[in-house]
Amino acid sequence: MTATMERPTTTVHTRQKRGRLSAGPLSTRIILTAVLGLIAIYFLVPVYWLIVSATKNSTDLFGSFGLWFAHPQLLTNLGDLFSFDNHIYLRWGLNSIVYAGGGALVATALAAGAGYGLARFSFRGREAVFNTVLAGVMLPQTALALPLYLLFAQAHLANSYWAVLLPSFVSPFGVYLCRIYADAAVPPGLLEAARIDGASEFAIFRRIVLRIMSPALVTVFLFQFVGIWNNYFLPLVMLSDTKLYPITLGLTSWQGFASRQPLLYQLEVGGALVSVIPLMILIVVLQRFWRSGLTEGSVKA
Repeated sequence: MTATMERPTTTVHTRQKRGRLSAGPLSTRIILTAVLGLIAIYFLVPVYWLIVSATKNSTDLFGSFGLWFAHPQLLTNLGDLFSFDNHIYLRWGLNSIVYAGGGALVATALAAGAGYGLARFSFRGREAVFNTVLAGVMLPQTALALPLYLLFAQAHLANSYWAVLLPSFVSPFGVYLCRIYADAAVPPGLLEAARIDGASEFAIFRRIVLRIMSPALVTVFLFQFVGIWNNYFLPLVMLSDTKLYPITLGLTSWQGFASRQPLLYQLEVGGALVSVIPLMILIVVLQRFWRSGLTEGSVKA
């Protein structure tokens, strides 16, 4: 009798406990979703304003409500943007692609080799080299701009493509990330098996290590590309020829003349909108590499 009376009580307590547990995570998810929604709105509202403003003429840009359309003429504005000053914006866009694409590719390749070497090869001074890389991560890039200009001026490379490209080839953060990732993801047993099979070190690096490290390499490439694409201070210091400007510096140069030529206000807005499209495309294309490649080249059980 006692046993049969205790069972319903135990069942009631169990149900109450489950109810409290299920209510707790539900409220947490609601709060978390609300916070993430506010953060998303915070970041997306400027993009929405940019899209709306790019469809307006110079008068409506300042004389209408900023978050809604007024006499949309996006194609006309884009035509004015691309044809202004003998197609100078297209030249700036090509320069940005050269600086960001070339710099990110070389920086990623160098970071992959350096990070893998620091992680899987023992040599004298390895930790000193790695500590120097860490110091480079913590050093702000703006502090190096003026010394780099003096160095490139002595080498007669200032005001050239190389003045922006060569500093972009080095990514201390990329080396640091690749070293940490290679140390955790590249199994020494796999490397030894490849060496026993007669594979050269370069073949091991190209066929095995790069596949395993692909998520880290995509991260390094994307960070470096976005950093170079948005870089303003280094081109400002290094370049004086407007035909060598990237988009960031070119749009800022228009801002200085916009008070005397109001059309430049609209061109700046349209140019800013066009300049973020390559970054969006790049993120969409490369995000699949974060999901794939994590098990490529792994050891068979």
